[in-house]
Amino acid sequence: MSVVRTVLVCEAQVPFVYGGAERHVRGLVNELRRHGYRAKKVSIPFKPYPKSELLAQAALWRLVDLSEANYEPVDLVIATKFPTYFVRHPSKVTWLFHQYRAIYDLCATEYSEFGNSEADVRLRDRLIGLDTQALSESKRLFSNARNTAARLAKYNGLAAEPLYHPPPLAGALEAGPFGDYVLSVGRLELNKRVDLIVRALAQTHGAVRLIIAGHGAGRRHLEDLVATLALTDRVTFTGDVEDARLVELYANALAVIFPPIDEDYGYVTLEAFLARKPVVTTSDAGGPLEFVEDGVTGFVVPPSAEGIAAAISSLAADRAQARRFGEAGYERARLITWAGVVERLVG
Repeated sequence: MSVVRTVLVCEAQVPFVYGGAERHVRGLVNELRRHGYRAKKVSIPFKPYPKSELLAQAALWRLVDLSEANYEPVDLVIATKFPTYFVRHPSKVTWLFHQYRAIYDLCATEYSEFGNSEADVRLRDRLIGLDTQALSESKRLFSNARNTAARLAKYNGLAAEPLYHPPPLAGALEAGPFGDYVLSVGRLELNKRVDLIVRALAQTHGAVRLIIAGHGAGRRHLEDLVATLALTDRVTFTGDVEDARLVELYANALAVIFPPIDEDYGYVTLEAFLARKPVVTTSDAGGPLEFVEDGVTGFVVPPSAEGIAAAISSLAADRAQARRFGEAGYERARLITWAGVVERLVG
């Protein structure tokens, strides 16, 4: 059996966007190096529009041959999300963060640019077929959560082993007092449903504030919503923040509110737990439900402003409860380590 020494990790990068997937790749490269491998990130800019560009993006990665680098053999290539798994390599392992979900479960919803027109159906079918072919080439196929694996099995007929990783701030997070604000962390995009949190806040006691950490195309809409609901003095938008500031925000929050629609993994959940904070999520959140247990590590509520508001109010009224939930979450999150991830990926 050949010994793996050189590893390339593939990343599709939207310029000026740095979110969970990008942090995920950086963390993996760093951990591979820490475990003694010669590891490097390979990145190609990603542009998903117009729709036909998706085929071109897949073709770009298909043209890339990473079997060698500067005349030296590359032992292993790790693909991550669409379209990196189209890369060519005899030892390609895919750790699937997510596919292009607009052509999968989000198709024909408000979260996707794909509808049921003949042209959309034809392009969608073509892309799903190409996905299945490229992913089936993987020497080993992992997913970042059970939710991702279930979607892969449903649409592509492929089996993946869920492989959990620690969140980006795992080593820095610490507990602090349960303050007067709830925290939202992540991109400000429609499918993250930060608007639900804002609407929920309007139904809670005025002593509770909301801090929204992150940026994205939905910020203007959220700012307008905050103004409409007369919440300007209770909601703070931080934009992107440095890691040290984010650690501080986690440490002093009452709770973290995370209600995305069918999220693949949701490292925010684990970061909250490692800061010993409870998490409020929704019954259709997907990945977070693999960690949040209602009444044990937080609250799982219906995807409504009323449900989230009731959970926030309960935690604000009983900080001992918030502390119990946070401690229970910490006990679960601390068991997830990088050592097991590296061992499985490199094999």
